[in-house]
Amino acid sequence: MTSPDADRLKALLPDEVAGRVQSLRLADGKASLVIDASGLSVQDRAGLEQLVAGTLEGQPGVAEVRVAVMADKPVRRILAVGSGKGGVGKSTLAANLAVALSRMGRKVGLVDADIYGPSQARLLGTEGQRPVAHESRLVPLASAFGVPVLSMANLLEPGQAIAWRGPMVAGALTKMLEGHWDNAEILVVDLPPGTGDVQLTMLQKFKPAGAVIVSTPQDLALMDATRAVELFEKSGVPVVGVVENMAGYACPHCGEVSDPFGVGGAEAAARDMGQAFLGRIPLDIAIRRESDAGRPPAAGDGPQADAFAALAAQVSDWLDSH
Repeated sequence: MTSPDADRLKALLPDEVAGRVQSLRLADGKASLVIDASGLSVQDRAGLEQLVAGTLEGQPGVAEVRVAVMADKPVRRILAVGSGKGGVGKSTLAANLAVALSRMGRKVGLVDADIYGPSQARLLGTEGQRPVAHESRLVPLASAFGVPVLSMANLLEPGQAIAWRGPMVAGALTKMLEGHWDNAEILVVDLPPGTGDVQLTMLQKFKPAGAVIVSTPQDLALMDATRAVELFEKSGVPVVGVVENMAGYACPHCGEVSDPFGVGGAEAAARDMGQAFLGRIPLDIAIRRESDAGRPPAAGDGPQADAFAALAAQVSDWLDSH
């Protein structure tokens, strides 16, 4: 970058761009630049590359412009949210946990790995949007809540059924996990219920830093939650803890609290398994209503948001200590 020709070309760039140029050579009519793009999104990096090429192309002595954009790769950790049984509110909890972590200042992305029953597009309000590909990798959709998301629901026509065998499911999961997640330090992965192809692919190829297990208080859900804990433990994935969802229903008219699914079962099961108990999320019509409208309760205020914030604080502390 000490040659007069290189200095001349660099001077043509805006100051904020020139400050990112790490090297610039001009030889045989080819201008070759290495640019530091740390901290920029995928779209901003592409825009930076286009700006440099557009500015220098056609300048005297320049027949071709080659731009290499370099960016630090963040240390990215996968946080799996799983359950042994469907219908326990795992997807709602995963979405709100991601939003609550983001509100704490964490850089979070959300992967909807429930291939056959994706719901994160509805929960984060990205229905009808389509992700684009950059350099053969999917670019996550930006939600209104600070959490980028990739979901099969955004890749298919609304209502389209998925009838895929194991290799196709594994391929779809890989595409999402290897997307352009920019500076996300945590990927919250909403797993399907059970212990099938998605779980096995993730455990073999993308080992999570930890797993949060979701259950309702009832015995059937707790039996399946125990199986989920066993799967992660056998795979060497530490379990962050167990969450009891749909715990306690407060009547909106009289305020009386009832427990249609029982109470305390998940806490007792966690104790029996030697796992941490991360708390309870209430059975609340407001959570259902806001979730259906694509507005995660964790993004707002009130007791529902407080419950998710308390959960996120425990998960955040666990991540910092492991």
